[in-house]
Amino acid sequence: MLFTQGTRKLLAAALGALSFTAFAQDIRIGFNADQSGTGAAELGVAARHGFDLAIEDINKAGGIGGRKLVGLIRDDTGQPPKSIQNMTELIDSEKVVAVIGPTNSGNALAWLHIPQQKKIPVIGPVATATDITRRYASEPQNYIFRVSMVDREQVSLLVAYAVKATKNQKIAFIADTTGFGQQGTKDLTEVLALHGQKPVAVEKFGPKDTDMTSQLAKIRDSGADTVIVYGLADANAQLLRSMEKINYLPTTLGTWGNMSTPLLNIAGKKLAEHIIFATSTAEDSNPRAIALAARVRERYPQMPTFVAAAQSYDSVMLLASAIRKAGSTDGEKVAAVLDSGVPDTQGVVKLYKAPFSKANHDALSVNDFHLARWKDGKVTTYVDAVSKSLTPADFKK
Repeated sequence: MLFTQGTRKLLAAALGALSFTAFAQDIRIGFNADQSGTGAAELGVAARHGFDLAIEDINKAGGIGGRKLVGLIRDDTGQPPKSIQNMTELIDSEKVVAVIGPTNSGNALAWLHIPQQKKIPVIGPVATATDITRRYASEPQNYIFRVSMVDREQVSLLVAYAVKATKNQKIAFIADTTGFGQQGTKDLTEVLALHGQKPVAVEKFGPKDTDMTSQLAKIRDSGADTVIVYGLADANAQLLRSMEKINYLPTTLGTWGNMSTPLLNIAGKKLAEHIIFATSTAEDSNPRAIALAARVRERYPQMPTFVAAAQSYDSVMLLASAIRKAGSTDGEKVAAVLDSGVPDTQGVVKLYKAPFSKANHDALSVNDFHLARWKDGKVTTYVDAVSKSLTPADFKK
């Protein structure tokens, strides 16, 4: 087919317009997390708030290369089949360039192969299972990243504190009977051994149990003055109530799941203050956290766990920095930038300087964590003489 010079000019103009339209298309980012189905749903809700506000801030600043970010939200209800379905839909049908999520570690482990095969970067702002970022570590490109607490890293902090806090060198563990709790017990035992100690008692409880007095009586009789508990917030609230029943309130430590409001609602405000837990940030940790918490509470007065909002906000900011540097939304190019050195990015938790590398896809480590507790109905930073004395040399992994 022959075209006249005028036709060729019109065609070129049309193609140029088409090219500009393609460039100007929105950048679609998926969010897939439990927001309604399990005891961890509060974390997913909070993460969605952080996700939304980060996108809003990026778009207010002009987007990325003039392109607006659009978030596509999916609730997986805490169920692996639903989470798998959501990932498939987001990647294949919605054509997202990356995904933020999930809430539950089990869901992540069920679908990691999908973004890995499709070359779609994922940044996890909540799920803590150590293996999530390591499953594909030996692949030429690992597409799974995380800005969240990591189980083994939390244990490192909790045990370091326990070893210095105990007055009689008697530390005990109690954990739920789920895979989460039993893996936690394994990690606790191994890390405590690195400090040259063994637990004086190790007890279990069912995740739906409401009376743990018999297990706690055994721990009390072992002489333990410090107890580390590994369970979700609702069960841990029942544990605190059981401690109160037998008038045994040792130094009690736990993981970041204790920031969920079931602990507060079931145990009550005063008793909930007894447990000290690991976190990456709290509402009062720094000026950025204070500002984000105020924004979230303005829109969502019943804001759940703030730390998940902060980590999700930071996840989006790091993704945006990588896309800018890559000059592309191609998953392979974006993941390569995340690996090779995403530009310095100010987040809520911290200033991220090359947070990822080929060998490490976790942006946060025990050196970024600190202790917190409930105080007057809010999660606040916890500081005492023991926490002030902790140094990186105390963190054994």
